Amino acid sequence: MREKKVFTHFNEGGEARMVDVSQKGATMREAIAHGSISMNRETFRMIVDKRIAKGDVLGVARVAGIMGAKRTADLIPMCHPLNITNVEINFFPSQGENKIEIEARVKIKGQTGVEMEAFLAVATAALTIYDMCKAVDRGMIISDIHLVEKKGGKSGTFRWKGERKDAHKG
Repeated sequence: MREKKVFTHFNEGGEARMVDVSQKGATMREAIAHGSISMNRETFRMIVDKRIAKGDVLGVARVAGIMGAKRTADLIPMCHPLNITNVEINFFPSQGENKIEIEARVKIKGQTGVEMEAFLAVATAALTIYDMCKAVDRGMIISDIHLVEKKGGKSGTFRWKGERKDAHKG
């Protein structure tokens, strides 16, 4: 028999609520999110060659991504404030596509997961790249932010298989 899925951020009356995790045990949890930012060829070269007037774009974006992960509860209303134990931001420039892939890996030993923190780390890093480069390229595209992997907690491990689920089926 298939387990019925429910939205946990609503009470019996349909009102928004923060999930009570006080009875859950602290376990190791990790989430990895990916996203990308595409740009014109000259902007890509300027970033890679560190020729953007505002400074080291990827260095600043890395710090911004870490800060974003740490501030998630300030921006996403039902997220718990967490004592994150590690945030790692990696960039993978793809010259052929004039795109920078962004990966955020967030860890905690706690009572709730860190998926939202990983998402916000990727988004903040991408937005920082945009902000630092908008003077030379306002046509950059931030895209494909998604959960790659999640470990720990009651629901166990999730690994993205690359396909998109149709929201209108089953």
